[in-house]
Order: sequence, then C-alpha cells, then structure tokens
Amino acid sequence: MSESVNDYASYITYALLIIAFAFAVWFIIKKGKENVAAAKEDAAPKVAGQDSLEGGAQNPEKFDDPDDDALDEMGALLGEEDDQVDED
Repeated sequence: MSESVNDYASYITYALLIIAFAFAVWFIIKKGKENVAAAKEDAAPKVAGQDSLEGGAQNPEKFDDPDDDALDEMGALLGEEDDQVDED
C-alpha cells in the first residue's frame, strides 16, 4: 500500500510542478507582450501636440527682458556680426 501512496504523491507533485511551470510560462509571455507593446508605443512617431515635453526653464520670466550679453551672443549665433563686417 505504501507504493501506491508514493505513486499518488509523485503524481500530485508532478502535476503541481507542471501547473507551476505552465503558469510561469504564461506569465513570462504575457509580460513580454506588454513590454513589446509599450516599446512600440514609445517608438511610434509623435504627432504635434500629442507628445509631452519634459523639463522647462526654472525661471521663465528672465527671458522676457534679455540682457546685452544674451543679445550679443544671439547675434553671433545668427551671424549678424558677419553681416556687419561685410557691410563696412
């Protein structure tokens, strides 16, 4: 009789292990599909107005009245100094 009890215990153990393995495989596949869907959504082209831009100026009011150094730097970036040299 002990052999039949051991056989039943082995069958139950194997059944539980198979169920646990099947659940683990299902969970991994489910998470993988979610990750792929999220990656596709993140990599999709952005339509104007639908994407959110992070960050921003800490003090945006300081851009309302730029100082002379900032204006000179912007002029240099735009090439205004080159135009003035050519005109002279």
